[in-house]
Amino acid sequence: MRKLRVGCLVTLDGVHGNPRSWAFPYFDAEAGEKSLAQLQRSDAMLMGRTTYEYFVQSWPNETGPYPDRVNEIRKYVFSSTLTTTTWTNSVVVGDDPVGAVAELKQQGDGDLVVYGFGRLARTLLDHGLVDELAVSVFPMLHGSGEPLFRPGSAPHHLDLAAVERSATGVVTLTYVPA
Repeated sequence: MRKLRVGCLVTLDGVHGNPRSWAFPYFDAEAGEKSLAQLQRSDAMLMGRTTYEYFVQSWPNETGPYPDRVNEIRKYVFSSTLTTTTWTNSVVVGDDPVGAVAELKQQGDGDLVVYGFGRLARTLLDHGLVDELAVSVFPMLHGSGEPLFRPGSAPHHLDLAAVERSATGVVTLTYVPA
């Protein structure tokens, strides 16, 4: 069975929205190699409409080992409002993300990855479909922006599986369901 891995980036003060505006200075060669290795172990990316619209603005025009993998990997876009996609190898899934992801986990051998911790990732976590949650904490205070955790979210008990510190000071905390 495939594993569903969620990776999210967050500042010390809990901001996770619009990471391209603040994470780039910390994304060094080591981070690129680790991200590429994860994508190479994966069969597909899962994303909601907001993440799709955020990524499609720039990734299709990027080149290099990491962007090439992002562009070639199968992308499932979960949306009740989108009907088509323009990004290579992407498809819209309009109904029942929980059921669709449960089915996807039964198919193939590679991991499924979600970037970010938006509504899709929270829904999948709420339904017990997330196998690993990696929170990368960036050594900066943003001051304002979209918070990682929102009021009203269901509580989840997780076990810390790994801690990694990069040369740039980013600490990645990897959790698995308790």
